[in-house]
Amino acid sequence: MKIIKVESYDQLSKTAAEMVIEKVRREPKTVLGLATGGTPVGLYKELVKDHQNGGTSYKEVSSFNLDEYVGLSGDDPNSYRYFMDEHLFNHVDISKENTHVPLGNTEDHQQHCQDYENLLKERGGVDLQILGIGPNGHIGFNEPGTSFQSETQVVELMDSTREANARFFNSIDEVPTHAISMGIATIMRSKEIILMVSGETKREALAQLLNGEVNENFPASILKNHPNVTVIADKDAVGE
Repeated sequence: MKIIKVESYDQLSKTAAEMVIEKVRREPKTVLGLATGGTPVGLYKELVKDHQNGGTSYKEVSSFNLDEYVGLSGDDPNSYRYFMDEHLFNHVDISKENTHVPLGNTEDHQQHCQDYENLLKERGGVDLQILGIGPNGHIGFNEPGTSFQSETQVVELMDSTREANARFFNSIDEVPTHAISMGIATIMRSKEIILMVSGETKREALAQLLNGEVNENFPASILKNHPNVTVIADKDAVGE
């Protein structure tokens, strides 16, 4: 596990963007694994800026997102499909048919999870996965206690996760109770992983990741067993 410490969130975003841009330029048919939430917003902003000014093309890139809320359609402003369109897909030359986000409003969620997993395997898996980390150590929506052998599945969100995400909704009552998430085994099959960690609220999680044991009660700890992980953390997350 490689650790890169940076001064600020802006620097974190730029450092991650440089790694993604280098990968896409070197391998135009890269399969990107993408994340949502507050942490990667700056990364996507940098990718859009580079595409517009530097000309990096995403025409041959495919993407698979980590997760989506159960019950939300892709045109719901709180859905992760909507988030990705707004922050990245609508502003670069990626083909929408090559962008994959789990569907939150299917009739058979279990079958959709299997189909999503199968499609990802057919495409050869993720070449470069972007991750954030929850205060409780979740990656994707894989909460503490999730099996390290899990694949794409429906998960129940912990109260702490719903509370952390309530800032994106009018109230916590509107935050869905379940989500579809790539499993931990799915994430671990990624060939390369970038974990972005920003802010004081992630300081304890980062410390546990770096200093704690590998344990299913702290899902992100499994990343210690991956051969190619880069952790980029800003000063607020690193602390003293």
